[in-house]
Amino acid sequence: MKRLIILTSLALALAACTQPTPAPAPPPAPAPGPVEPAKEIVMYNWTEYIDPEIYGQFEEATGIRVIEDNFSNNEEMLAKLQGGAAGYAVTVPSDYTVSIMIEEGLLAKLDHANIPNLSNLAERFTQTPYDPGNVYCVPYMWGTTGIGYDTAVMDAPESWAVIFEPDPASPAYGRATMLDDTREAFAAALSYLGYDINTTDEAQLQEAKEALIRARAGLAGYDSDTYEDLIAAGENVMAHGWNGDFLLAQEENENVGFAMPQEGGVVWVDNLCIPASATPEQKAAGEILINYLLDPEVAAQNSGFIYYASPNAAAEAFLDEEFLSDPTVYPPAELLDRLQYLRPVGEVESLYQRLWDEVKSAD
Repeated sequence: MKRLIILTSLALALAACTQPTPAPAPPPAPAPGPVEPAKEIVMYNWTEYIDPEIYGQFEEATGIRVIEDNFSNNEEMLAKLQGGAAGYAVTVPSDYTVSIMIEEGLLAKLDHANIPNLSNLAERFTQTPYDPGNVYCVPYMWGTTGIGYDTAVMDAPESWAVIFEPDPASPAYGRATMLDDTREAFAAALSYLGYDINTTDEAQLQEAKEALIRARAGLAGYDSDTYEDLIAAGENVMAHGWNGDFLLAQEENENVGFAMPQEGGVVWVDNLCIPASATPEQKAAGEILINYLLDPEVAAQNSGFIYYASPNAAAEAFLDEEFLSDPTVYPPAELLDRLQYLRPVGEVESLYQRLWDEVKSAD
């Protein structure tokens, strides 16, 4: 027995000596280097919503080429991204749409280290209710929605009634348009009726739908792209639209005016955001573009060209005093008190859309 034990121990010792030596652990993988920004990106933007010279200036400064694709309203942009559209490095949703996109995971978080010019924003635009801390988006421009008109043909509209109580004797009858935008159109109707523009009350929305249907008699159509040009050209007399577009049209026709109805209307903020579908290379280039647009001189150039108020406080030093004091661009406090932001309405969004489809298909 003792001999067996000795032999067994010897065998185990020899076996241990002949075990292969474990391979040394591989060295740790090197940390990934910075992402190389894409050399060409696509910006999904509203029509005529940037000084086109900025794209060339940006390419010269960074070597990154920007191609622009356009949408007419938030719903169109949102549906395209919800449908899986890819290839966009930057898009420009309005405030309430940002909330929806964050909830649905359609936006990428911004790397603030790549956007040092964030420090140029006015403080109130750093803590917006839809994106506190600018986690996903950077405010781009802000403005109001009211009524543009030909001052040589009609007086300033005082009420939304000029649209919702169409008068065949009015010079604007049949020569007016409304925005082809679900929430903006309903906001106008709800303001006219004295309701909250973010109501979720179905009875109030039905009433607004009927008002929109009645308005159709005096409309030439729905248009979010060329309405201000049609007034400047004398083809139309009145349009529901965004303040800056009418100010821009004054360069072609000094008789183009803008009025905010006494019932109030919409104040909005549009934002620069990066879709979650962007590749790391596209995202890196998109953040470079956003930072460039936040440069004070570039922001002032852009704001002055498209006639919208900039959320960039540092840009004000480069804007003309006449522009800064224009109440159509920067509404006085008493007017802002009568305006409302559009906000997400949850599942009721689908009701708004269904009722809007019924308005547009009504005889």
